[in-house]
Amino acid sequence: MSGLTFGIFDWLDDARRGLAETWEERLRMLEYADRAGFFAYHLAEHHGTPLSTAPSPNLFFTLLAKRTTRLRFGPMVYLLPMYHPVRLIEEICLLDQVSGGRFELGVGRPASPHEAALYGVEMAEARAAAHETIEVITSALASGEINFDGKYFRLKDVKLVLRPVQRPYPPLWYPTASADSIPWIAEHGFSTLLLSLFASPAQLGEQVRVYRSVLAAHAGRPGRFNGHVARPHCGFGTQIYVADTEEEARRVAGTAHAVFFGNFNYLWAEHGDLARHAARGDFDTFVGQGLLTYGSPATIREKLQLHLDLTGADYLAGVFAFGGLTERQVMRSLHLFTTEVMPRLAAHPGGR
Repeated sequence: MSGLTFGIFDWLDDARRGLAETWEERLRMLEYADRAGFFAYHLAEHHGTPLSTAPSPNLFFTLLAKRTTRLRFGPMVYLLPMYHPVRLIEEICLLDQVSGGRFELGVGRPASPHEAALYGVEMAEARAAAHETIEVITSALASGEINFDGKYFRLKDVKLVLRPVQRPYPPLWYPTASADSIPWIAEHGFSTLLLSLFASPAQLGEQVRVYRSVLAAHAGRPGRFNGHVARPHCGFGTQIYVADTEEEARRVAGTAHAVFFGNFNYLWAEHGDLARHAARGDFDTFVGQGLLTYGSPATIREKLQLHLDLTGADYLAGVFAFGGLTERQVMRSLHLFTTEVMPRLAAHPGGR
């Protein structure tokens, strides 16, 4: 396991069971992950779609903070143009305090124009608005006050009563599916998950190399957003289903994927854009792109190690609960992963 850190990524998508039941199942899964030594739990934020049953991640995080003791957690990501920075800053402080300094701060912008429209956010402005919000919240968390005159926010003499445990602020993450964003992410030393929705493992490997090169070139430069984090993470996420046999794993994962894809594609289908993700509705295409890894423990080890070798990543965020998987199936898969797969995976020597 040398050089490799394990996390959990989650959409908390609709499993076709009750909301309270789904949340309680996930909390029990994360209690197990806490004991098993996972580094962090990353929860996506989505709105108006069954892809997320927790559109306010902070509500779920308050529950999680009291059910775990070591597991770090945070959004992947806060959709920043949808927040007022003062409210968000205060809630970040609350979560960092209630967890004893275990908060990981993932920031970004909406990827779906349909979700952005629900909040009146213009996609053409979303990146600039997100970057400005990052300036506001990092400066405010570090100093305890806000004096900012920008395009989207004008705040003067705002004094913050709440402060984070972690100073100057919790570690920052900025994931991306766009190769064009990587130099800026690396320049500021953000930890990142590179999303393989539109890229092959080999292409992700090139993105990791660009990230590390730019990161090294800007090491120690004053003014970086995440400069206080000495060793940021660079990794990828994939859905993982482990079973005792290949046949069982394919059957169960295939059924779960059909439910997940309906959730994933919901807004696009509702707005008539059936072509955008159509190919990924095919189970084998989804698997072939590295978005889902299934099999026996031995097969999972082989597939994930190959992916790690191709990408050079030092962080692996598994999606263990997705679609129609039952709690029993999730917990069995996670147990097999932590006992028979995780101890035998390693980052590629050319990576971190």
